[in-house]
Amino acid sequence: MKVRWTRNAADDLVDIAGFIAADNPKAAAALANKIRGSARQLSRFPKSGRVVPEFENNEIREIIVGNYRLIYRIELKSIQILCVFEGHRLIPIKSEEFDDNIQP
Repeated sequence: MKVRWTRNAADDLVDIAGFIAADNPKAAAALANKIRGSARQLSRFPKSGRVVPEFENNEIREIIVGNYRLIYRIELKSIQILCVFEGHRLIPIKSEEFDDNIQP
């Protein structure tokens, strides 16, 4: 399966890395690489994440990477990364607001 990032999710990762980079550029790069690597693993193990409790939909899942939640949707031939955010925050999107605009 191919892993695709929505524009919102890609922007989330850039924002997170940018915020951390202001104090520690190496830590920001390491976290961004870890999140991207975890997302790539989903191509082989799409159901490895748990069902997102806020949605209770078997196709919308999440993996935890450090203090961050990576929300994704399993589709017929791809994994769609929907958003990335700090785990202590409320989920920033509603299921009906998912951005289908996929990054190549």
